[in-house]
Amino acid sequence: MNMTPNIGSTDKIARLAIGALLMLLALLGMIGWWGWIGAVLVATALMNWCPGYSLLGVKTCPTDNPPGASS
Repeated sequence: MNMTPNIGSTDKIARLAIGALLMLLALLGMIGWWGWIGAVLVATALMNWCPGYSLLGVKTCPTDNPPGASS
C-alpha cells in the first residue's frame, strides 16, 4: 500500500479543527457516539494520508511536478 502524502495544508487544518470539535462535542454529550468519527479525521491529518483519497485518486497537497510544468 502506497502511503504517499495526499493531504494538503488547508485540508489538514480543516480535518484537525473539525475532528477535534466533533470529539469535544461527543465527550461533552452534546452529540451522539458518532462524533468520535472525528478521531479518524485527526488521525488522517496527522499522517498526511487519507485512504479514501487514495482510493478515489484525490490529492490536495502540492505535487513535485505540477501540470503544465516543462521538464
